[in-house]
Amino acid sequence: MPAAHTDAPPRSAPARRARRLRRRPRALACAGLLAAGGLLLSGCGSSGGGTSADPAGAVPAAAAVYAGATVRPTGAQQADALSVAHALTHQADPYLKLLGALQTPGSPRLNFAREVAPWLGPHAGAFLTSLSSAGALTGVLMHGLLGGSGAGAFPFGSGAAQGAIVLDTSDASKARSFLDKQAARAHAHAASYRGISYEVASGGVAFGLVHDFAVIGSEAGLHAVIDTTHGGPSLAGAGQYAKLTGAAPSDTLAHLYVNAVAGGSGAGDGAGGQEGLSGLLGVLGGSPQLNVSLVAAKSSVALDADTLGAGAQAGGLLAVSPQAAQALDSLPGESWLALGLGELGASIGRDAHELEALTALGSALGSSAPLAPSTGFSLDSLLQGLITPLRTLGANTAAARRDFASWMGSAGVFASGASLLELRAGVVIDSKDPARSRAAVGELAAQLRKAGVAVSPVSIRGTEAAVGVRLNGVPVVLDVADGRAADGQSKFVLGLGEESVGTALDPPSTLAASPARRAAASALGEGIEPSAIVEFPTMLSLLEGVGLLEQPPVSALVPYLRAATTLDGGSSRLGGGVQRYKLVLGVQGSG
Repeated sequence: MPAAHTDAPPRSAPARRARRLRRRPRALACAGLLAAGGLLLSGCGSSGGGTSADPAGAVPAAAAVYAGATVRPTGAQQADALSVAHALTHQADPYLKLLGALQTPGSPRLNFAREVAPWLGPHAGAFLTSLSSAGALTGVLMHGLLGGSGAGAFPFGSGAAQGAIVLDTSDASKARSFLDKQAARAHAHAASYRGISYEVASGGVAFGLVHDFAVIGSEAGLHAVIDTTHGGPSLAGAGQYAKLTGAAPSDTLAHLYVNAVAGGSGAGDGAGGQEGLSGLLGVLGGSPQLNVSLVAAKSSVALDADTLGAGAQAGGLLAVSPQAAQALDSLPGESWLALGLGELGASIGRDAHELEALTALGSALGSSAPLAPSTGFSLDSLLQGLITPLRTLGANTAAARRDFASWMGSAGVFASGASLLELRAGVVIDSKDPARSRAAVGELAAQLRKAGVAVSPVSIRGTEAAVGVRLNGVPVVLDVADGRAADGQSKFVLGLGEESVGTALDPPSTLAASPARRAAASALGEGIEPSAIVEFPTMLSLLEGVGLLEQPPVSALVPYLRAATTLDGGSSRLGGGVQRYKLVLGVQGSG
């Protein structure tokens, strides 16, 4: 950690906030936080030597979640990590607060230069034995990313997350001294397992030096590390893990590996998190194995999400689909948010279910309060309202598959305009059967009426069937219409108002020839055609207009969002059964 010569400022109280979060969205958020936390961990200054051992070699092969990072980068890696993190956080030392990950029970604030730097080696990792405990790490990482004051609970222990933090060491004796001091502060007592001495506190937090790795975690987690170093199967030697990490970029700073097959619930791990991470995998592509690599450049941060297995071919954001890129190309050219999806008919049921899980994140982030007195609605109510027709379209019934999914082709989601008055937004689905998609307007209206939703016929120029839907929490009428686009393609549209439907069917220009699309393709590289584009300045202008930026904890994210320029995404096949979905976040003011 460059310039880490002062004590960390007081920490926030993420535990109280985390208890208010519903378990499912908390686990959904965890994967992203772990990956982002890996970047922040990666700026901890150059190492004075060390074993350069990979902690994954000491982690059991059955680990459900593993996050690894180069915590003592050098040269260009260190310079790039510092550059982009300074731009995002506007802090002189953007990594200091992540020392909270080592702040065990009874520990005061840690000083990196004095207490950690003398022994920390180049690499660090953390693993969980169950997906159901993934949310336990969110509080520590949220503090590291967003700052604040107060203290958060150490995530590992009896009745808590099962797993451990595993740190490479450059000086084993100094690492042991640090562990002994932390153990004494936690009032730990001596214990041993398979000839390895360690210390364990009454709360189940264990401290030990195992084959020159400093290990802090649950007692079961430390035992698992000892078993692995005594010849047990390691994660580093697991075929699927090795295949995914072997495909990762050579300049990866941090990575997150998730194995849903190994992610059964464990004693003391809690409930609900496994469903959340499984839901995340469903949204991303349905593959049971996922590895997300983080690469920092001076003006961008890239996340390469690689998947394995036939499940990844079924759909989702990580699925490789030329149709997704083509769907994006046909969206309105002035869109500041654009997302292309492949064959929606094959995945609409699962997608609707997982999007419903994701909407719970709005509630979890504290956005149930009105956005502004003039609007009288909230982000939570808006999301819940918009998911209603999608839930009906994706219902798991034979009738829904016949009436809706059967005719669906590729799809796009778009938003444009910098104010509520200018806002145009909608979901546009290509129809493979114009007669069925036209009939689907009336069928969807009938289903919504049965659910108590107000629906009325409307007349929209250029459409062959249209209804207006008044959803609770949505301040404008959602128009559902079927019509033909300028190229003759029949399209089914869910638009926020008549103007949105018109823009979807007959946009003044499309993204295909837009500067935004060309810039996205350039940012992604690797020959990847973009299927997702977000332009943050315009999006923030709209959110600011409705008061969302003032609502905590969204307000804590505003400095980061204002430092971002664009988010671009697209997919490609790497060979050997590995496919990649790449996201690149542009950052301004770095370099």
